[in-house]
Amino acid sequence: MIYKNYESIVEFDDDAGFFHGEVIGIRDVITFQGVSDEDLRTSFHQSVEDYLEFCKTKNKSR
Repeated sequence: MIYKNYESIVEFDDDAGFFHGEVIGIRDVITFQGVSDEDLRTSFHQSVEDYLEFCKTKNKSR
């Protein structure tokens, strides 16, 4: 998935029964999870937004 030029990789954890993902291509770690595609997408978008807000408040380049 891609959101605001942030790309992620997603895997399904069959034992736990949910998807989990991580944003790639950045120095920091941004993870997200969801039980459905819609839930996963929402979680991904929110994680990116939280990261962007964090960068803004810390005056950190992305």
